[in-house]
Amino acid sequence: MGCVSSKQFKRAAAYEDSSILAKETTFSVNEVEALRELYKKISHSIFKDGLIHKEEFQLALFRNSNKKNLFADRIFDLFDLKRNGVIEFGEFVRSLNIFHPDTPMAEKIAFAFRLYDLRGTGFIEHEELKEMVLAILNESDLILSDDAVEQIVDQTFKQADLNDDGKIDPEEWKAFASKNPGLLKNMTLPYLKDITMAFPSFVLNSGATDEEL
Repeated sequence: MGCVSSKQFKRAAAYEDSSILAKETTFSVNEVEALRELYKKISHSIFKDGLIHKEEFQLALFRNSNKKNLFADRIFDLFDLKRNGVIEFGEFVRSLNIFHPDTPMAEKIAFAFRLYDLRGTGFIEHEELKEMVLAILNESDLILSDDAVEQIVDQTFKQADLNDDGKIDPEEWKAFASKNPGLLKNMTLPYLKDITMAFPSFVLNSGATDEEL
């Protein structure tokens, strides 16, 4: 078998048939094509190699390619389905599908669980939840005292850890999220409902503006 060149890999990673992606997700073929244009913009913002690197992802989401943020790192890691350090086009579309308004709530709940399960143990532990709460507060430029953060985490565990074993399992998380829908508010991006109409503002909102690209 011959070796696949870097250029061939990048072309294959960036292409992936729109009709197949449309069948596998909530997006239409036209919406997948609109996402392809967005993907091209983001993937050429820094490295210009047709693949989205972590710095480009952070620039698009948070307008900052250097700021360390656990929340951004976790989102990137979950989008990077192949665990190869970049987000390919198919991964981009399939992962964004989680945030579509028409995606079943069960899928959003499962994604949020993986987001908080920092160590991939299949449970959310006290320290993991605290780390994520701090990261989200930091990204929102909110500052709370250590006592206030501990109170948030303790209260969450009091409600979610039904068997009181010091960790939250997927079923407990599902029950907790179902009773607290506000927890998943950021798991839905309304403009994905019609990305072809919202595309110009979506690019601007993503941070991948023409000025920055």
